[in-house]
Amino acid sequence: MVTNPRWPYAALVAALVAISLVLAWQRHGAVSTGTAPPGAAPGATTPPVAPPRPPPPRPAPTVPAHPPPAAQNAATALPPEALVTLGEIQRGGPYRYRQDGGVFANRERRLPDRPRGYYREYTVDTPGSRDRGARRIVTGGDPPTEYFYTGDHYRTFRRFDAEAATAGTRPRSSR
Repeated sequence: MVTNPRWPYAALVAALVAISLVLAWQRHGAVSTGTAPPGAAPGATTPPVAPPRPPPPRPAPTVPAHPPPAAQNAATALPPEALVTLGEIQRGGPYRYRQDGGVFANRERRLPDRPRGYYREYTVDTPGSRDRGARRIVTGGDPPTEYFYTGDHYRTFRRFDAEAATAGTRPRSSR
């Protein structure tokens, strides 16, 4: 009689798979059916599975809906490149980057909740950067009535008054 030399390995693998299935069935079957685990007192059952917890509440937006007057006067702290971008926005373009004027989705909910399409984003040039960089102006409304600046790629925003930012200045394009 000729025996297959692989037979002991195949039998071992089959036995391990069978044991794994039995253990998994016992573990999940006892919880879902409410039956007592082996060795438990007569009449005892496993406690029912608790319903999933609701998700934690979302953090409040980092920008107040109505900022104090000092926050709106922060426009004087905008970098000079932001004034160039602001001028392009107020003129309706043209813009340097094809993404400028695109919808800003506010996925992280860092700005006040508004309908999709309310916010638009524009690139603020970053000197020395070989790409669009991290700085943006985000506007709200059509035409824009709210203006926000981020210097850290949407992690934080500062609301500013666009009229105060451009009062007495005529930003020139740096093309």
